[in-house]
Formats: sequence, structure tokens, C-alpha cells
Amino acid sequence: MGVPAIDGPPGRGRETAALERVLAEARAGSSAILVLRGEAGIGKTALLDYAAGRAAGFRTVAIAGIESEMELPFAGLHQLCAPMLGRLHELPGPQRDALAVAFGLREGEAPNRFLVGLAVLSLLAGAAEDQPLACLVDDAQWLDDGSMQVLAFVARRLLAESVALIFAVREPDVDRKLAGLPELIVEGLSEPDARALLASACPAPLDPLVRDRIVAEAHGNPMALLHVPRALAPAELAGGFCLPGRPPLASRIEDAFHQQFRSLPQDSQRLLLTAAAEPTGDAGLLWRAAGLQEVPVDAAAPAEAAGLVEFGARVRFHHPLVRSAIYERTPPPDRRAVHRALAEATDPHRDPDRRAWHRAHAATGPDESVAVDLERSADRAQGRGGVAAAASFLRRAAELTPDPARRVTRALAAAELDIDAGGAEQADSLLAVAEAGPLDDLQRARLERLRARLVFAQLRCSDAPRLLLDAAHRLAPLDAALARDTLLEAVGAAIFAGRLGAGPGPREVAEAARAGPSPPTPPRAVDVLLDSMAGLIIDRSAASVDALRRALHIVRQEQKSGPTDVDRRWLWLAFRVIPEPLVPELWDDDAWQEMATGAVRIARETGALSVLPMALTYKALYHVFAGEFHAAAALIDEATAISDATGGAPMMYTSLVLGAWRAQETQARDLIETTIEEVRVRGEGRTVSLAEYAAAALHNGLGRYDTALAAATRACQYEDLGFFGWALVELIEAAARSGQPEAAAAALDKLTERTRVSGTEWALGVEACSRALLSDGPGADALYREAIEHLGRCRIAVHLARARLLYGEWLRRQNRRQESRTQLRSAYEAFSRIGADGFAERARRELQATGETARKRTAATVAELTSQEAQIAKLARDGHTNAEIAAQMFISPRTVEWHLGNVFSKLGVSSRRQLRTLLSPPKPPPTV
Repeated sequence: MGVPAIDGPPGRGRETAALERVLAEARAGSSAILVLRGEAGIGKTALLDYAAGRAAGFRTVAIAGIESEMELPFAGLHQLCAPMLGRLHELPGPQRDALAVAFGLREGEAPNRFLVGLAVLSLLAGAAEDQPLACLVDDAQWLDDGSMQVLAFVARRLLAESVALIFAVREPDVDRKLAGLPELIVEGLSEPDARALLASACPAPLDPLVRDRIVAEAHGNPMALLHVPRALAPAELAGGFCLPGRPPLASRIEDAFHQQFRSLPQDSQRLLLTAAAEPTGDAGLLWRAAGLQEVPVDAAAPAEAAGLVEFGARVRFHHPLVRSAIYERTPPPDRRAVHRALAEATDPHRDPDRRAWHRAHAATGPDESVAVDLERSADRAQGRGGVAAAASFLRRAAELTPDPARRVTRALAAAELDIDAGGAEQADSLLAVAEAGPLDDLQRARLERLRARLVFAQLRCSDAPRLLLDAAHRLAPLDAALARDTLLEAVGAAIFAGRLGAGPGPREVAEAARAGPSPPTPPRAVDVLLDSMAGLIIDRSAASVDALRRALHIVRQEQKSGPTDVDRRWLWLAFRVIPEPLVPELWDDDAWQEMATGAVRIARETGALSVLPMALTYKALYHVFAGEFHAAAALIDEATAISDATGGAPMMYTSLVLGAWRAQETQARDLIETTIEEVRVRGEGRTVSLAEYAAAALHNGLGRYDTALAAATRACQYEDLGFFGWALVELIEAAARSGQPEAAAAALDKLTERTRVSGTEWALGVEACSRALLSDGPGADALYREAIEHLGRCRIAVHLARARLLYGEWLRRQNRRQESRTQLRSAYEAFSRIGADGFAERARRELQATGETARKRTAATVAELTSQEAQIAKLARDGHTNAEIAAQMFISPRTVEWHLGNVFSKLGVSSRRQLRTLLSPPKPPPTV
């Protein structure tokens, strides 16, 4: 389809060509994303205008981030989606409800941000079915966090939709929420282009020295070249008689805009200031507020004639710097006056939150009525934008609270929300406000607890267990329940610090919990969990294991029933503490599978951005041990994508283990070494143990037993819950193969202490296999058979295949070649199917030693699917529709269809029925 010829900005051939490619891809049916990065005034807005002009045949939606809107949840996203809300009824119910709550169209609990993201994705995809869609987002760095997270998430999920999504973001962009997306750095114009543009802006002759100075100082910035000369006096233009020390470029551009603004009549200035303070561009609201200030309608004409603004159905400034030049340089009393008018003009029933926000900006000092409004809005804001939005309202409420005691209460509440939302700097400031008092004993204890939580959230340092334990002691006589909550946090922090902990370790914290306040009657879930964890850490008896099993059962029941907001925070702690260290410590694969799946489900449903990547990696770790490496890789990819979209740190822990089992030696070794260096600096001792365990598993698989023994010995220097048992298994095999039976026997004794009290099929199978390594004759034979029998009744496929490998190796050394071939062949096929290349190669070599040639792996054995394609294929095989797969994987149905086309092509099938035959799931293990 042809497009009309539209001239691009001068000197921008590279940039306009990139925009043409983006639009062409969207016209052809593929989504295209581009992030334009550059300093203020460099021409990003002009390039977006060019894209809009070239988007013939597109439906074009353009928005701009507004700095004063950054704390109003989903404000920018609402602007983008407003023209498409007529399609809201077409969305699935959960998506429709989430988006309606996010946009304040109805009340409800805090929406799942990933459901909001999926709803926006569905909305854009639906609109693009009618005609290609171009979404242009200017000043993205000023979008509110909720909008930015959702748009970054959507940008990473668009694929097979006719959508062009173009962002313009100012550099430096500190948050880098769009990092990783296709980007183009918009640089200054070349000197010839800069001279030509300056000449067009100054038709009068310019002194050559002045011209050269302006060109040099502008560094090719088009806005400076166009507008800075207007801020210079004629004498400066003619002969360069000006003082040095000019302000920064953006400030100089704003100077020019502000001078134009100040040249307008007073009524026009007041109208423009009101528009600058009203970021939605709602013309009706603007004129109501103007009427309250007695600003006449004809005040718009001089402002439009000056080229600063356009008045229509919506109000649009010529450039975002016009808005900031007007608003930021206007005296505070005048700004407060227009916010007061906007508050009066805002419907208190339809938009109470924006009204409260304008009232807050209009306040001349502490005002309890405004603070109360903000406090009420905080609850609604949490329903729309989560804890971060609620924290921003409570933060401002605390600032405007006249009563010191009430200010402390609000500051502590806001600080806790900021910590939960990851706002460390804001939380620190609020705690300083609260510390100024007056504080009663309970508030001082809460303050100490929040400071301890902040230290752990910011630094993950080894001091966190001590600080949390001190806070728990202070809380004990004042609030027993909160003290026990804090003790559970301290246990988690101590487990996390592990060998690098400088303060109390898990045992000391557990003893403090046992000696601390008694649980209420009936006990809460957190109380049962705390007591059972303390029992396991201190006693490690059958009774303590049973108690922990009961606690896990309670958590699993809460997962199924859907936790309340009060309990959910403790489920998050449970997910951090239980699936990784405690469930493997119990060797309970059933509980692990159920809890990891439940954690992912609840994190998805509630939009817990800080928890979902963690839950995904825990579930991925289960899939590694279940021998489902493709599923594990897909979950790791999803966790990484979500961390990228939300600006979170990547969760690399499961990648360590997966890389080790896959025997991707170079990558695995580099990742292990890098991780150990990084976590030692941060004080994450537990991750050191995991990395050393991964190294031991890697080298055992490769048959390098001395190296594996050294890594396993380092891993076992500290008894980290969960990982310690895994590391003992590696140590026993490496020591037995390295001719160090004493070290293997000592490790076996420690392993038996754990497996015997557990008594699960997994535990008994691992113990029997490890004991067989140190046995001879009929005893060894019986133990290997026992191990295979036990492990065959659980989900841990890698340990079952490993038991067969070890048994086959032993049989070959006993000259029982026919029997050894059976076990080695089974191990080789299992490891090959799984993708555990190191152990597969070890099994292949053993098979060759028996005189049998192992079949080579083929493309049919391990399908050449990407991790995302493998997950989609599995869901399609299980009978899920495209819409259901899209909802689960946070992509659009059209993208699912596109991926399935690739899957069918790679696997040589043409229907889902054939897919079910080819990818039939393994039979479940027999029940006892």
C-alpha cells in the first residue's frame, strides 16, 4: 500500500529510514518496536510526528508522559487505551475486569498487573485486526510506573500483530525500563545541517562568529538551533556581546519557550498554566477550571498564535518542554491557584483520586482534610496500581498531616508500602520523618523493624538477621503477633545469608523464636510455619519433620483457597523460604510440585511482580529434577523477560543447575564463577552453596571426579537447608570414584540423618543409591535395585536415570555385561531424551565398553524447538485453546498461532492430534 510523500526533518535520513522499516513491518502483519533515545530537544518529538504522518492506513494513537502524573497509577496507559475502550467488552472476563479496575472504571481489588498487560495486549491486537495500529509514546521516562511496566511488558510480547509501538525517551534514562528493546540513539545534526536549520530560524544576517558559537554550543540539537536564538538579544545576535556560563541546553530551550509564554496576555498565561497543570488534556475540565478563574474563552487565541499549544477536543502542547517551561518556572502561589481550580472542577464522584491529587498540590501547608482525602485515595490507588501507587498517596498525606502523632502513623504505613514496592529511597525518607516523632514504644519498635527490612531489601547484607532479631525482641512485649512475623523474616534472612552471615545464624534465630512470644489460639499459618521451621533447624527429628509437613499442608491449602491480603505477604515469605530449601530438605517431590505450581498461579493471579520471577524459577528447578529441561528453560526465559520488563534483578539460580545438568561446560563454568564472585560481595552465602553444588554435578557428569569432589566439599562446608543434601549426594559419588571411601562414608552418615527422618521414595532411593556406591557383592546389587524401585515411584527423573547409570557401571565391573547393557541403555536413553549431555555421554562410553554401540541422538530425539515453542507445543498437546495458551503465557492468540505454525513445520505435523501423538507425556510413576 502506498503512502503519501512527506518530508522528514532535515538531516534525519537514518532515523526516518528506521521509522519507515517499523511501519512497513507492521503493515506486513508483524509487530515492530522502536525506542528513540536522545537528549531533550534533539528531535524525538519531530520524528514521532513524522511517523504519524507516514502512517497512512494506520489507526494512530499518540500520548506523552507527564512528569506530574508519574504517581497516578496507569494514567499514561489510560490515555493510550482510551480510544479503544469500546472493545473492552470483547476481552475475556478476568482481563476486562483487571483493566476496568486499573482505569478506575469500576472498583475492585488491586488488579493483576500481568492481567492488565495481557488485557492491553489483547486490546491492541484486536484493534490491529481491523487496520494496522501505530502507538506513539513521547517522553516515556515520565510515564507512571504502572503504565511503563505494562507497556514494556506488552512490547516484549508483541510478535504477530500489525502493531507499531514507538517510544521516545530522554537520555539519560535512569530507570532503563525499556532496556533490551530495539532502539535508535538520536544524535545531533551534522554541522552543515545545523547551519542550514539555524539559518531558517534566523532570516536576518548573523554575525559569523555568533553563528559558529551557536552551532558549536547547540551540538546539533535542533530545538536549541530553532529556539535559543529567540532568547538572545539583538546585540548578542549581531556581535556576540554576551556573558559566559550559559545554563544547560534543556534549560536554555525552556528559557526560549518561557519568554514566549511571558509575552502573552495575562489571561492567556493563566489558561496555559492551567493546561500545563492538567496533564490529561481534557478540554472540558480545562475550560471549567478556566471559568472558575474568570479566564475568558478568547484567551486561547494568542497562545495558539504563538505556536505553543493547540486547543481542540484535547489540549496539546507543541512540545513537552513547553509544558515544563511554563509549569516549573511559574511561582508556587500561581501553581497552587490553578491546582485549586482544577480540584474544584474535577468531579469528586467520577475521579476522586485526581481531585485529591490536585488538592494536595494546591495546599499551602499542612491540611488534615486533604491528608484524609489522600489517605482514602491510597486505598483506591492500591486497587488500581498496587502498593507503589498507594505509597505515593500516603507519602503525600504524611507530608500534609498537621498532627505529629498522626503524621508518624501515616509515614510508617507509607514506608512499609514503599519497602514492599521496592521504593527504598522513599521509604528511607519516610522513616526519617517518623523518627522525628513523637513515637510511642510500639511505633519505635515498628520503625526498627522497617529499618531492618529496608537493609535486607536494599543490601541483602549479612547484618539483616541481627537487625530483624533485635526488632523482634523489641516488639515481643508490645505486639506478639508482629514479633513472630519478624522472627519468621529473620529466619528467612539467616537462611539466605548462610555461610556469609555476620550475625545470628538460622539455629540462633530459631532458638530465639522458640523462646519468644507464644502463638495465638488458634495459631495463624505464619505461627505454624515459624514453629515448625524452628523445630527442623534445632532438632532435625522425625517429629520436627512431621510438624513441618503439617505446616506445608496448611500453606498448600491456603494456596488452593486463595489467601487474603493479610496472609498473602506471609505466603510470599513462605514461597521464598519453602519451595527452595525446605521441600527439598524433606525430599518431598509431591509437595514441591504442588507448591511451586501454586506459587506461580497465585503470583500470576495477584500480579505480584516481585514474586512471580522467583516463583517461576522455583518451579523451573523442580522441572530440572523432574527431567523436563525444556519446560525449565521456558520458565527461566519467562522469569528473565518479566524481570527485564519490571527492572528487577534476573533470577539466575536455576540457570546454574540447568546449565550443570545440561553439561554446557563453558557457559556453566562461567556462570558459576561469575555468580560466586557477585554473591560474595552481596553476602548471599546460600547462593555460593548452590553454585558449588552445580559445579560438582557438572563435573560428576563429565567424569571429572577430583574436580567434582573439591566443589562438593566446598558446598558442604555449610549446612544450607535443601542444598546440603544435594551436595552430599555429589560428594559421595565423587569421593567413591576418587578413591576416598572415608570421605564418602562420612558424607553418607550425614545424608542418612536427613533421608531416614523424611522416609519419602525420593529420600530412600537417593540413600540406597549412595550406600550402594560404598558396598560390594550382593549387598550392592540389592541396594541399587532398591534405589531404582524407590526412585521409579517418584517424579525425580534425573536421579532415577543416574541410579541406572551407576548400577550399569557397577554391573559392567562385575562382568555382568548383558545386565549392565540393560541399565546403561535405559540411562543413556533417559539422559539423551532429557538433554543431560554429560551424563548421557558417560552412559554412552560405558555402553561401548560392554561391546554395544549406542544409538546417536537425532533431531527426532530432541526436537529443535525454542523454549517458548516447546511450552506452547506442550500446552497445545494437552488440549488448551490458543486463547488459553495466550492467557497463560502472556502473549496474544495471534502470536500463539504463529508459534504453532513454526512448531508444526519443525516437527513435520499438520494438526494438534498429530502433536498429541508425537509429544505424548510420559506415563506417571506408579503409586505405592
